[in-house]
Amino acid sequence: MLSQVRSSTTLGVDALPISIETHIESGLPRYTVVGLPDGAVRESRDRIWAALKTNGLPVPRGAVTVNLAPADVRKEGAAFDLPIAIGLLAADTQRISPERLRAVFITGELALDGRVRPVRGVLPMTIRARADGVRAVIVPEANAPEAAVVDGIDVFPIRTIGEAYDLLTETHPSPRPFRRDLSALFEDARRYPVDLADVRGQENVKRALEVAAAGGHNVIMVGPPGSGKTMLARRLPTILPPLSPDEALETTKIHSVGGRLGGRQGLIATRPFRAPHHTISDAGLCGGGANPMPGEISLAHNGVLFLDELPEFKRQVLEVLRQPLEEGAITISRARSTVSYPARFMLVASMNPCPCGHLNDPVRTCVCAPPQVQRYLARISGPLLDRIDLHIEVTPVPFEELNKRGEGEPSAAVRERVVAARAIQAARFKEHPGTYCNAQMNAQLVRQHCRLDEPGQRLMKLAIQRLGLSARAYDRILKVARTIADLASSPDLRPEHLSEAIQYRSLDRDWWLG
Repeated sequence: MLSQVRSSTTLGVDALPISIETHIESGLPRYTVVGLPDGAVRESRDRIWAALKTNGLPVPRGAVTVNLAPADVRKEGAAFDLPIAIGLLAADTQRISPERLRAVFITGELALDGRVRPVRGVLPMTIRARADGVRAVIVPEANAPEAAVVDGIDVFPIRTIGEAYDLLTETHPSPRPFRRDLSALFEDARRYPVDLADVRGQENVKRALEVAAAGGHNVIMVGPPGSGKTMLARRLPTILPPLSPDEALETTKIHSVGGRLGGRQGLIATRPFRAPHHTISDAGLCGGGANPMPGEISLAHNGVLFLDELPEFKRQVLEVLRQPLEEGAITISRARSTVSYPARFMLVASMNPCPCGHLNDPVRTCVCAPPQVQRYLARISGPLLDRIDLHIEVTPVPFEELNKRGEGEPSAAVRERVVAARAIQAARFKEHPGTYCNAQMNAQLVRQHCRLDEPGQRLMKLAIQRLGLSARAYDRILKVARTIADLASSPDLRPEHLSEAIQYRSLDRDWWLG
């Protein structure tokens, strides 16, 4: 007696189909799983046997062999519990037709009482099932919201193994597939709990964040404690363009593989905002482990990665950011496999200007000597700073601004200008796939779209001579100036655009020494 059930495992952010072949023959009782199973897969026997007994389903007798194909790919996790159990029932009772099994993907972890627990990677599995022409997926009830965001395939949520068996044997009338109203979900996602209007004062910083959002530029904010750096950073996603359906699906896949989709939402429809603590390891930030999992930079894909107190992070952790900041992806190599995770994010960092935090503070006096300040700033390498486009000085807000009545400009108004600037960039780069905003321009595109007139060349030459800018910083200034011109709907780079962009390179100056 033989059966075949379709399931999948994840490789990076994509799903790899797995065929679960079950063979039962008479003989001494034994249970063998082959096909490079890990410990969790080998332990599935006890969970499956208990689940079948507690739900009154037949327990196979005789010699049982389960093959997980392809056999050269390691199978990990408890997501194979349910498909293996269904394969056993199909081979033992012969009540589930092979045609019905070929038309469905199955996944889920079993509890001893037969309940089906949620698993990781359901969204990539559903996308792969649709691509393979499968008509339906059977998933744990808690995973149904994320599977249902994929159009063109029926999603059947189940709570117990008995429900799955009844569904496949058509013991009862088939339930309706689970459906989601994606348009309503995207509409609700545009309602942020925070708004830029909450921030009093800091008009220069708001302007800089608007420029950063319009061009997808990385930002570092330097200012004393309590000046509002974290508050401003948390409101940056509210002025970014809304996620497109493709971006939302791509982002949700990463969170699904990482097991980070909570609640009943099922789809990440707003730009992610990740703020890891400064004690994080390089594996936690970039991903890793024996079975490589996405790290914080991948979970921030299509969103914002906020690193508060940047100099407090370990230097080796910060240095691993350099590759993903340039390439928009991170590759994790292990002896058994190599996986790549997307990591295209906006880096927003904050730091104090000195160890005590009060350098250039108009109210409090700094107690740090110049060598201490230099050592503090030297914790951040020059190559990393070169990859940050905007350096913003954040000063404490005076009492008059804090006490001022009325609200500032709301995020929605700023977002309209940002979306308009991004539309200009989308038209500019329509013949350059993979480039969506000014921050992603390569050297060739910078030369093509950031030409300077004679006054602009003189201004840039003066800035390079006085600030000692690197070639990479030179390109960054041109990219930021291009974004400022886009916000002004100007086809040409003017000296005022270039001048504002140069002002956003404060860490290239010796301002901290007074």
